[in-house]
Amino acid sequence: MDFAWLSRWQPQLLALLRIVTALLFIEHATVKFFAFPTAFPMPGPLPPLLLAAGAIELIAGGLVLIGLWTRLAAFIAAGEMAVAYWMMHGANNFWPIANGGEGAILFCFIFLYIAAAGPGAWSVEGTRMQSRMGEVERT
Repeated sequence: MDFAWLSRWQPQLLALLRIVTALLFIEHATVKFFAFPTAFPMPGPLPPLLLAAGAIELIAGGLVLIGLWTRLAAFIAAGEMAVAYWMMHGANNFWPIANGGEGAILFCFIFLYIAAAGPGAWSVEGTRMQSRMGEVERT
């Protein structure tokens, strides 16, 4: 079966991957900072490392969501997820299925792909590029 016809939708599918991934990533920050949509499982104030993680999730997630400075934000988010995996999950057990780290690994590699591929369609960066191209055509 030939799926070459799907390649014409690549920019839109990349954008959907970027948007959905960013929304799920931001959700980790909203749990930490706003106890939404559920409360963070650790009682009391967040330690500095989790505050930093939440800030990265909120800021990098927001930038990836709208497609602004996407490659840099996604690269930073991938790094945070690599650190989170090895600090929180990998230390408990080697196998991701046994240590609950599948999500961290997926986030890490999806963000790494987005850092390499760029934002795709429906992004602030794409809109800026189209505006610049229009200015060049008018001159």
